[in-house]
Amino acid sequence: MPYSYLESSTYGKDNVKFLKVVKDPKNTKNHEIMECNVQVLLTGAIETSYTEANNKVIVPTDTVKNTILVLAKKNNIETTEKFAALLALHFTNKYDHITGATVKIIQQKWDKYHEHSFIHGGAEVKIVELAYEQAKPSEYKLTTILKGLTVLKSTNSMFYDYNVCDYTTLKPTKDRILSTDILMKLEFNSDKLGKLEDLVAGNKDKKFDDIFANARETTLTIFKNENSASVQATMFNMATKILEDNELVKFVTYELPNKHYILFNLEWFDGEKNDNELFYPASDPNGLIKCTVGRS
Repeated sequence: MPYSYLESSTYGKDNVKFLKVVKDPKNTKNHEIMECNVQVLLTGAIETSYTEANNKVIVPTDTVKNTILVLAKKNNIETTEKFAALLALHFTNKYDHITGATVKIIQQKWDKYHEHSFIHGGAEVKIVELAYEQAKPSEYKLTTILKGLTVLKSTNSMFYDYNVCDYTTLKPTKDRILSTDILMKLEFNSDKLGKLEDLVAGNKDKKFDDIFANARETTLTIFKNENSASVQATMFNMATKILEDNELVKFVTYELPNKHYILFNLEWFDGEKNDNELFYPASDPNGLIKCTVGRS
């Protein structure tokens, strides 16, 4: 009896990077761009490559890389959700023994300010993750993620009436700085989206763009307008509003670090008062608050 067995396995290519320029046929100097970092991992009847050194079942990771680049060049990939669906279907249809694929695409944020000139959006990125199994084609999991959007407001944030015990030193406040690096995940309802083939055909391109824009705008609007009782309460209100506005979204997840700004005590200098004007940015430790919200 063998000592070990293969519990699970997957492999593929990571960090496949490209920037695609799409030229307007009516004005070849008018461009749109898409810069992506792609990961594709494959599953299927590949166990013997691990347990029996059988390389015949391995589609080389270099082939995976080449496929990503060729498909990016040959196809209209207006949204990363569409490109993820295209990649998953390609690998599972082309190779009989490959029955599943997970795709992750990180898209850089470029804002166009001239017909062929763009401003980079800094740390903010859009990430698409797709998990697909050929045996259950309608049960794929598609998630679109906003990451790296840093926000701060200098008032309209409170935190008081919390649990207090013998370990508590934090003082309650009704006026504080609230800052976070937003990580927001939108998990789509695959039943309502339809087959991956529909996504590849571009039938949901506008929906994907509109939903992502709406979720980003909702996040920023509630953040600025709400007199926040806590990060927990504010993120729940953000998620609820996104669900109300977008029926194709099944779950909304937020992961928000609470980036602390500590008020300097300057009373040692001639009794100088500091009315929430001068703070010390504390990089760590920080709070980390998470939630996933669905419909009742």
